[in-house]
Amino acid sequence: MSITARPIVSGTRIGHVHLKVADLDRALGFYCGVLGFELMQRYGTQAAFISAGGYHHHIGLNTWESKGGSPPPPGTTGLFHTAILYPTRAALADALRRVQAAGIALDGASDHGVSEALYLRDPDENGVELYWDRPEADWPKDDAGELAMFTRRLDLADLLAEPRLI
Repeated sequence: MSITARPIVSGTRIGHVHLKVADLDRALGFYCGVLGFELMQRYGTQAAFISAGGYHHHIGLNTWESKGGSPPPPGTTGLFHTAILYPTRAALADALRRVQAAGIALDGASDHGVSEALYLRDPDENGVELYWDRPEADWPKDDAGELAMFTRRLDLADLLAEPRLI
């Protein structure tokens, strides 16, 4: 396979992610109860569609092929993580407070230069990244002016010093 010479059209974006879960209510407890997504539509005990801000759905959850199932074992292919983009640093701090209040452990917290990110797992062991992007003008560049992302430890105390959302 070769890399495409012609890039995808500008404005293309990922519309939503659809996750297989073992227990729909447990998954809704995490995504709606902890993270604060809104339930938009539910199909009995088999599927639900959730969103932020009234969109039809950002995340689909279903048990069609996974009810009562277990996470895939390490060393197998699949989704590494779902990344949830917050509009501001204060909103990311709010997400961290929610996660901590629920007693959910972080797998990591990183400053990537272009963004700050929290890494954790949902109840089905799916990887979840919660992050915000810095303004593009603040992204790190190398001497040639090219993007120079990095990974450094994120100062959680500094993040939690952000003002609380109303």
